[in-house]
Amino acid sequence: MNWSSASRRIAVVGAGAAGTLTVVQLLRQAEKARRAVEIWLVDPAEAAGPGVAYGTADPRHLLNVPAGKMSAFPDDPGHFLRWLTGRRPDAGPGDFVPRQEYGRYLAEVLQHTVRECALGRLHRVRERVVAVREQGSGTALRLAGGDELRVDAAVFALGNFAPGQDWAGTELRASGHFVADPWAPGALDRLAGAQDVLLVGTGLTMADLAVTLARPDRVVHAVSRHGLVPQEHLADPSPPAEPPGLDASRGLDTLRRDVRRHLAASRRACGDWRPGMDGLRGVTAALWQQLSAADRARFLTEDLRAWEVHRHRIAPRTAATLRALRAAGRLRTGAAEVVYAVPHHGVVVVRLSDGRTLRVGAVVNCTGAQTDMRRTGDPLVRCVLDRGYATTGPAGLGFDTSGDGRLVPAAGRAALRLWTIGAARRGNLLETTAIPEIRAQAAQVASGVLAALAGRRVSGPRDRYGLRLSTGAEAAKLYGRALERILAGRAGAGALLNEAVGVDPGFAVGHATLALLGHECGGAADASVALAAARRAASRRADERERSMVAAVAARLCGTEEQGKAALLGHIAAHPRDALVVSAAVPTVSFNGVTGAEEAWALIEGLSGIYGQDWWYLGQLAFVRQEQERWQEADALAVQALAAHPAAGHAVHARAHVFYETGEHRAGLAWLDEWLDCHGAGASHRSHLSWHAALHELTLEDRGALLRRYDRELVASQVSGGRLLVDSASLLWRARMTGSWSGGLPLAELLEAAPRDWLEAPATGFAALHAALAFAAAGDLSGLGRLRAHALADGREVFSRVIAPLCDALASVVGRHWHEAVLRLGPLLPLVARVGASKAQHEVVEETLLHALISGGAYGRAAELLTARLERRPSPLDRRRLNAVGGPPAARGRATALSAR
Repeated sequence: MNWSSASRRIAVVGAGAAGTLTVVQLLRQAEKARRAVEIWLVDPAEAAGPGVAYGTADPRHLLNVPAGKMSAFPDDPGHFLRWLTGRRPDAGPGDFVPRQEYGRYLAEVLQHTVRECALGRLHRVRERVVAVREQGSGTALRLAGGDELRVDAAVFALGNFAPGQDWAGTELRASGHFVADPWAPGALDRLAGAQDVLLVGTGLTMADLAVTLARPDRVVHAVSRHGLVPQEHLADPSPPAEPPGLDASRGLDTLRRDVRRHLAASRRACGDWRPGMDGLRGVTAALWQQLSAADRARFLTEDLRAWEVHRHRIAPRTAATLRALRAAGRLRTGAAEVVYAVPHHGVVVVRLSDGRTLRVGAVVNCTGAQTDMRRTGDPLVRCVLDRGYATTGPAGLGFDTSGDGRLVPAAGRAALRLWTIGAARRGNLLETTAIPEIRAQAAQVASGVLAALAGRRVSGPRDRYGLRLSTGAEAAKLYGRALERILAGRAGAGALLNEAVGVDPGFAVGHATLALLGHECGGAADASVALAAARRAASRRADERERSMVAAVAARLCGTEEQGKAALLGHIAAHPRDALVVSAAVPTVSFNGVTGAEEAWALIEGLSGIYGQDWWYLGQLAFVRQEQERWQEADALAVQALAAHPAAGHAVHARAHVFYETGEHRAGLAWLDEWLDCHGAGASHRSHLSWHAALHELTLEDRGALLRRYDRELVASQVSGGRLLVDSASLLWRARMTGSWSGGLPLAELLEAAPRDWLEAPATGFAALHAALAFAAAGDLSGLGRLRAHALADGREVFSRVIAPLCDALASVVGRHWHEAVLRLGPLLPLVARVGASKAQHEVVEETLLHALISGGAYGRAAELLTARLERRPSPLDRRRLNAVGGPPAARGRATALSAR
């Protein structure tokens, strides 16, 4: 069987009881339905099955439910008992066996299921999941080691989180006398030499630790706000007593009264309240869900502790041990809170709210699992909530889930294929951590996951956003790597695409993507060959989306500007998850785009519900926000994208603009240099980010650094394609206009290596702008004349109203006709944005105007322009120039203050 293409890929995060039973159900249900599944069980723990709950090595820690009710399977209630009697023939259904025994049972159930289910394959990954992101129609899980696991669906079986520590002071927490989580590996080892011990909390954890820590020379103190300890099971219990028709919708007070009546009836009929409490088990979730939000909050504050000590009872033998310890004075429980606890000379002095002062060797946190997901400190939980993949559950407990355990996303977000089980569902179900509840949830979650995946076509490979690819697995894998490089702005995509179409010459999308890259990078001949191959392939083997993509690329390459734009935007409207085409429509460092300003902003903002927290989308949105001058939002989005993908090029580009536009020149330069050192070698737009760094050096007037950067990173041998003009040539012109470069400019080598079509017949206003700057920097009036003629013949407004007049203006600057240059450059300032460049790129025209003003002696106008620039952002360069032209004292003072920000 070809597992990679035919099977559903599912991750289960957490290898305790909940995760293990989920895997078992997924395998069994998939086998029954004859579906192939691959499951990744991810958890740093050494063994799968026991988890924290059943991983204890102390044989005195017993199950809190009798053996006859502990089957792993809801449809086979005697399964555990049969397993147990196979090892202990004298075992009975009412026995409370050691928890470590149940851990072995779970591990064996998993092993047996894996062996028996031929259509399933289990992979064990001993790592921690720290983040999740949307990946096509599935998800990608980021592991602590840095790798990613891409799956169709994931189940979070996270178990209980360590208890909160807010009640413990900083001094106690920092000392060696505090045990923050008694179930952490080795946590109790430090108590070996301690004399008396204080347990803060009197629930089930206290019961276990009191048994473990008891010794003749030690007193174990245990306190909680209520002082209530768990009730015990009866050795010979009566069957559950079914409750009458309870209705929580009438309010908590009415429900309390009715439950008390039910328990009183149980005492009368059975002689004990326990059968009545056990009878509530099947209706607890429904009653909880009927309560109003206010009544749920009241229940948690007023009733929860009493409910828990009666509902979650301990084994009779454990209860007997605790009674004996109390009778001997070795266990002392009470209702009190810690007022303060201060380490002092090898002990902890503890003051309690009941007036007592204790001197103990250690304080152990037994306050119960943290149920507020926002306070767990777990990076995966934080990621899921921050990205809107989930919200907190009712009453602030756990995650909010649907009936089958699927995470409910934040408002306006599409639901991902993410489920959860166990303690994380407490907000919806209240009772959700015991095996009878867990095994039912595991079956329900498995059914929901497999049902959701059954609707997904798996007849062929798909890209990272779930779009089908009409090709084989090998070509699709190569394409996927190429697509990620394109979206991240990384080099090497073309080679991967060539390899993909070499493997499968009939791969239409592969050819079309090559054509698009060839067009953007200036390889017109290669682009036409690739487009012809894409058209042939699409006519033979492609679905509707692929044919639409090829047609849109063809219109972009061969049609008019409006035709190309209409085709790209029409394709996006029908197929919004085609991120490659979205990228081609929006001006970025990778593509010239067909939209600008508000139109590009609306396109990207309108895709929020489609891409959510995807790192590529966040980078695109960050760039939009910086263009809107929403600097803080842009920076936050870029940082978020880079946290998910540190080499994400669009996020880096957006952040580079934020640093420049806010005048953070030194910080921006340091950050860019660090990023270039770490990730620049593989960036397809390295030269552009070097250009950004050079702008900071130019503004800071560090001419030596500027020259070194050009020689190291922007000479013709280091740059290719249109970047020779966009980055290298434009920087040289800018350096000349600001007086930052002395001597001749090395333009000849740039013009020799630059694409011919960019210089002689540029297809876009963006390319034409930079060709004009290159000709001007070279002093090539003939080149400017040819470019002007091409612009006038083109017919498009951006060429006639911006490019042609710009050629005239630059010719005036080259000829040192300053007055004429000023007259021609001034009207172009509000129009230059039409070429599609960024604000930082538009600024080169303004720099040229400033040079003409200063050179022509128009100091007053130069001072006005420089003052306006300094009000936008600090700039040592502009401050010096303003002082040099003798601007008004008030303006110079304001400029000095602004530059000092």
